[in-house]
Amino acid sequence: MVEVIKKYELKKVELDSTFDAVHIKNSQDSYNFIKQFYESDIDIYESFFILMLDRKNVTIGFAKISQGGIASTHIDTKLVAKYAVESLCNGVILAHNHPSGNLKPSNEDIEITKKIQLMFSYHDIKVFDHIILTKNSHYSFNDNNLL
Repeated sequence: MVEVIKKYELKKVELDSTFDAVHIKNSQDSYNFIKQFYESDIDIYESFFILMLDRKNVTIGFAKISQGGIASTHIDTKLVAKYAVESLCNGVILAHNHPSGNLKPSNEDIEITKKIQLMFSYHDIKVFDHIILTKNSHYSFNDNNLL
């Protein structure tokens, strides 16, 4: 089972200085924070994460929702909702990698983002961004007016 790592739990992980809570100001901050969850498998498996933020846009937790194959991963929106609601976050940033290196969002990427955005609208949780990552770059739905 995937666990939400909350802010107070991040302090325990800080011993290896990998997951400090940070203030997210833009898509580059999101990319830099989320990329640390990926290691060498960023070019192998597609994985989907949710990053939870408080009212000041400070990270309060993250969860790995799924890991798939080389070309896709299944995103269960119930799990996305579970972690966001349990964390009592103000907003989320969705993120997944494209092992192919292609940063362009697929139609499926756009549709799942809309579905999650609608789902969270009923809980007053804002989807601030959806980041597509590669080893060296990222694509931001927010920066490209897709939210």
